[in-house]
Amino acid sequence: MTQVVVPVRYPLSDHSRATLEEAIKIASEEADASVTILHINLYQNGKQVTRSQLKSAVEEEFGTVPNVRYSVRKGLLVEQSILEEIAAEEADVVVIGKKQVGRWRQMIRRLTDNPDIESFLRSRLDCQVVTVG
Repeated sequence: MTQVVVPVRYPLSDHSRATLEEAIKIASEEADASVTILHINLYQNGKQVTRSQLKSAVEEEFGTVPNVRYSVRKGLLVEQSILEEIAAEEADVVVIGKKQVGRWRQMIRRLTDNPDIESFLRSRLDCQVVTVG
């Protein structure tokens, strides 16, 4: 089964809608694929989104999505929390927006000299990264 992870903002931004649309499309093209829609509640901003709020927002935009799981994590750093979810879900595909790519590059530069996100994720987590934007 192909596992697709897509991090989004809440409320859904235009970029989040585009990445969700691509993740849903990828999952629909694979037999037995599932999607994890992920939102990170940052400790420092105090806003706490629930899974039911996230689910309602997605279903309002896209209708009922088959084989979907909604995940809301708490974290200090968005990118680190996303990486943890990717590892926990054993994701095959991660769909991110172009705006996230720059933030990921900064984080990966702290860890390695090579800012190539796809190579970093493939070597650490064995997954494909799809950038939408």
